[in-house]
Amino acid sequence: MHYYKVTYKLTPYSEDASDIMIAQLGELGYESFLEIDGGFESYVQEQYYDESAITTIDPYIEGVTYTVEACEVEDADWNEEWEKKYFKPIEVDGEYYVRGPQHEPNTQIAKEIIINPKNAFGAGHHETTGMMMHFLLNIPLRDKAVIDMGCGTGILGIMAAKEGAQKVIGIDIDEFSVENTQENCALNGVDNMEVRLGGADAIKKSDSADVFIANINRNILLEDLDKYRATLREGSIVLLSGFYEEDVKMLLEKAESLDLELVEKQERNEWRALKLKKK
Repeated sequence: MHYYKVTYKLTPYSEDASDIMIAQLGELGYESFLEIDGGFESYVQEQYYDESAITTIDPYIEGVTYTVEACEVEDADWNEEWEKKYFKPIEVDGEYYVRGPQHEPNTQIAKEIIINPKNAFGAGHHETTGMMMHFLLNIPLRDKAVIDMGCGTGILGIMAAKEGAQKVIGIDIDEFSVENTQENCALNGVDNMEVRLGGADAIKKSDSADVFIANINRNILLEDLDKYRATLREGSIVLLSGFYEEDVKMLLEKAESLDLELVEKQERNEWRALKLKKK
């Protein structure tokens, strides 16, 4: 799958304007954003890229203007570009060390996840991934069944497996991500994670989950939350992220209509995450 990289440079630079623009791009299907000097880079799958739309983004801050450049990025370019520019090892709540195969282990942290990110979305650096990992570390996962929708690199499912989940199912619409998740499972010695290609259509009637993870975007969450709920057992947990503060109300309304109650909300910069429980 091909991606487009769209780079915005703001004059003068404004963090508030940048956040406002990123929120608008998120509504258009953009998946990841990286800060650069004077602006940010944004990434979107080829199928969602609209050349006419990239100049309609409004910073809504008086006096702030911007320039924008877009280019197509081949799948083969991601790993090298990400490793060189952005992929640095990270610590997660002092319990996990997330690193690439090229990085040395951290002997001060007992647990680690090794990720060879074939794309820039899912090495633990993004706020949404970080919040989901924090949630997972505070849920008893021993002998639980976990479904990770939109698994990307597989990092969340791999963490669940390492925390004792009995069975993990990872699902992604991108064949490239499915292959990458399988590779990362092998790197981490995880042999109980099944990986499927597809969206909510890949959920089987026989699937059940004690913990359902979906780090995607608001529109897909609203469309498919009922399908996620169909897998839940009594007392099951649902973890959602990939959206902004203005999306929270409608997501909670949808959740309430499905007898899912809010347990906890997280905030990191402009991103939000929700922990829900089946009543």
